[in-house]
Amino acid sequence: MKCYLEIEEVFAREIMDSRGNPTVEAEVVVKRPGKGRFVGCAAVPSGASTGRFEAVELRDGDKRYGGAGVKKAVSHINDKIAKELVGRNALNQKKIDERLIELDGTDNKKRLGANALLGVSMAVAKAAAAALEIPLYMYLGGVYAHQLPVPMMNILNGGKHAENTVDFQEFMIMPIQAGSFSEGLRICSEVYHTLKRLLKEKDLSTGVGDEGGFAPDLKDAREVLTYLMDAVKEAGYKPGEDICFAMDVAASELYQEDTGMYYFPGESKMRGEKILRDDQEMIAYYENLLEEFPIFSIEDGLAEDD
Repeated sequence: MKCYLEIEEVFAREIMDSRGNPTVEAEVVVKRPGKGRFVGCAAVPSGASTGRFEAVELRDGDKRYGGAGVKKAVSHINDKIAKELVGRNALNQKKIDERLIELDGTDNKKRLGANALLGVSMAVAKAAAAALEIPLYMYLGGVYAHQLPVPMMNILNGGKHAENTVDFQEFMIMPIQAGSFSEGLRICSEVYHTLKRLLKEKDLSTGVGDEGGFAPDLKDAREVLTYLMDAVKEAGYKPGEDICFAMDVAASELYQEDTGMYYFPGESKMRGEKILRDDQEMIAYYENLLEEFPIFSIEDGLAEDD
């Protein structure tokens, strides 16, 4: 390889995420001959809902932060991972990732922690992109990176991300026609503030959930998406052409293993009756929403074992 970006430093620290929980932040410093030193930094916050098959996020389990501290993961980076990576070429991302997996030696990354491994891996990639003076998406995508990434803005929260009656965890907007990331971010911001105004006009809460989306009491996903449609139109954009929607259902949080049904506590409260759906009814529910609204993505639509 013609260019050699030597990894000079690898270190980590414990920081706080948006929920006030500790998480890992990793930094990697690389040297490019004739250009100087470049830094890549990456944090690894966790979601409120996690699946049984996900890689293990290593927590300390002591009295600090109610057991949620990440000093063990930080120590693994500073004392073990750093020794293995210093001197290596940051451009060999695949080999670096393979070595990280070898160091851990488990199927689910429980020994060193996925939060340690992922943080370092991302920081290496960011440092390499910075040293080459190209965007991260272009560094990772190479000659095939013909399209800019599209922002997915979390605009309304429910489930474990908010104390409201919305059962699905995240509703997002995607500005699919934006010419640049910054333009897409501006479009999302305009829709976000328009939605805030519409909610206020209906005397609904504009408090926010864990990830910054509004958290009003609404009866179901259809009502949420209707508000998003109105916000997009009021902001001067066309649903389905300028902006599409995405949902993270986090269906495992609704699933009842003993009955094999999905229980909707928020919708049940709003309608005054117990709302249960089986897997086929869930699929039909999504199909109906897809017919009504420009939904581009549905994440975790069913429980992980269903």
